[in-house]
Amino acid sequence: MQPSYFQQARKPHLRPSPRVLLLVDFINPMQFPGAEKLVPAALQAAQATTRLKKRLAASGVTAIYANDNYGIWRSEFKDLLTACKALPGARGEMATLLEPGDNDLTILKPLHSAFHSTPLEHLLKQLKARELIVAGLAADMCVHLTAMDAYMRGYKVWVPRDCTAAENEEFKEAALRQMSQVLKCSVRKSSSIT
Repeated sequence: MQPSYFQQARKPHLRPSPRVLLLVDFINPMQFPGAEKLVPAALQAAQATTRLKKRLAASGVTAIYANDNYGIWRSEFKDLLTACKALPGARGEMATLLEPGDNDLTILKPLHSAFHSTPLEHLLKQLKARELIVAGLAADMCVHLTAMDAYMRGYKVWVPRDCTAAENEEFKEAALRQMSQVLKCSVRKSSSIT
């Protein structure tokens, strides 16, 4: 007999994960001013992140998706995923490439940082996380602000430079430089993360 929902809810079901892959706003309809400039680089970042996620999952690293709710307060992550997968071109391809697996966790956020007004901090404590690998969109906004909030909370932060994108390379490089120099994030290619 299957245990009931409530019986399952009482049992701890999160395996500790000292290192967590945090995917920020990859499941994204890209419907904002300037999005057309971001889409090609975002697809490349999604492809690199898919490879990184697979490698990290093989070593037991938990992945958490933190996505904007786009002001739809009665939304669920699966509804956002379904809508994005149905989009034509690179937008739909990104959602399909990075579709969360059964063991991945998902949260919706109202604003830029994955920490702001979300259960992320509580979830990371449950996982006993100490290190965050922050990938996603856009480097100069949501990724940057998430990395800043992680730094202020004492996490070791890695930002794989090929797993993030911005509307132009200059914005991306400026954000990565600030994350490295000011926030003490490790900024390097995803191939160097094991």
